Amino acid sequence: MTNGNSAPRRTFLGSLRPYLEKAPLAALALGISSGFPYAMIGATLSTRLAQEGIDTRAVTAFALAILAYNLKFLWAWIVDGVRVPILHRLGQRVSWLIAAGVLVMVATVNLGLVDPQASLARTAYAAVFLGVAGATLDIVVDAYRIEILTPRQLGTGSGMSQYGWRIGSVAAGGLALFLAARIGWEAAYAACAAFALPAMLTGLLVGEPARHRDVSHKGLIDGARAAWGPLQEFFRRRGAFLVLLFILLHKIGDTLASLTFRLLFEDLGFTNDEIAIYDVGFGFGAYLAGIFVGGILYARMGMKRSVLLSLILMAVSNFSFAALAAAGHTTTGMAAAIGFENFASGIGGVVVVAYFSALCDLRFTAAQYALISAAASVVGRILTGTTAGTLIEMFGYVNFYLLTTLAACPGVILFWLMMRAGLVDSSIGTAGTEDEGDARQA
Repeated sequence: MTNGNSAPRRTFLGSLRPYLEKAPLAALALGISSGFPYAMIGATLSTRLAQEGIDTRAVTAFALAILAYNLKFLWAWIVDGVRVPILHRLGQRVSWLIAAGVLVMVATVNLGLVDPQASLARTAYAAVFLGVAGATLDIVVDAYRIEILTPRQLGTGSGMSQYGWRIGSVAAGGLALFLAARIGWEAAYAACAAFALPAMLTGLLVGEPARHRDVSHKGLIDGARAAWGPLQEFFRRRGAFLVLLFILLHKIGDTLASLTFRLLFEDLGFTNDEIAIYDVGFGFGAYLAGIFVGGILYARMGMKRSVLLSLILMAVSNFSFAALAAAGHTTTGMAAAIGFENFASGIGGVVVVAYFSALCDLRFTAAQYALISAAASVVGRILTGTTAGTLIEMFGYVNFYLLTTLAACPGVILFWLMMRAGLVDSSIGTAGTEDEGDARQA
């Protein structure tokens, strides 16, 4: 009886062990710091402005501060190619972690000190300042994460980073609301600035990544040479243009669908309680489970097969919302659709991020990953903002979600063709090949 129960226990513990290694745990701390600025200029700022009585149109316009995250590739090369004065003795990555962390803390406190009722313009400038600071910290965190992880750890490390991001954004947003109701927004923002500390402390404790390849220069002019180096290196690889096409296409269907779910729930007559229970609560749990499973799948199936599986699952998840739209108001259908979509997104968020991380050259990690992550979301967001509402009005929800399912298919097919042609392997950078493990072998 004891022997019969011990095997599953060993298997479960074996699945947990990779998450408890030093580098993935560091990725968790990095994710916490990376996630909180996004919450400060997103839902938290919107809530504050609404409570201050600011016009709804002005509140929604502040979402433009988040654009900094889409534009971060414009200055990401600086993180690779320019040394931070004085702090550079700590190492290129650690010095930038400290500098970006301090910048985020200052920007967070500054946003808390401005009075939206006294000057909406100053509030906007402060929000943009935090957006740029947060995006800069994002650049450094991604580069540091990729370089402290070995190719074998890219899956579990990406999963821990996703966990951290969620913890940081949710915890900071919740803490800000809790403190604002008791001691005011200024103190609330000042307290939340401490969420930048985990990344800074991780850098000091873990130190400069052993896999980092220093290409930094002493001045901004010399460092500008790093601006075109990442692009030149990437497009020298066999199949680089097809890889870029995949990066641009793979999230179109998923992004189109995911940003319209709340509209569907409202039109189907779901109550706020039902949305809170199933979308926020149950969906969040399913997402966390998907992240955990994604790390296991990456380790056991390998990079290529786990990415292909995740793409198929994310495409099918869009179809589940077509079924919900056809079925109408049903909490069982809502739970099934939300649960499956979040579970698939959790898996995809790990294995696809791990693949994108493996694409980087260790000399240009910050610049290349910033370019890849920006390209991965830009097409879907543009289409969502310009066509999603019109398509729903023209075709209805059922046909709209069927259309998003079809929109996900080109990414699935393209990745499968890339696998067959060996282009996935030839596109992998040194981040996926140097040190323990080799992403191409899986």
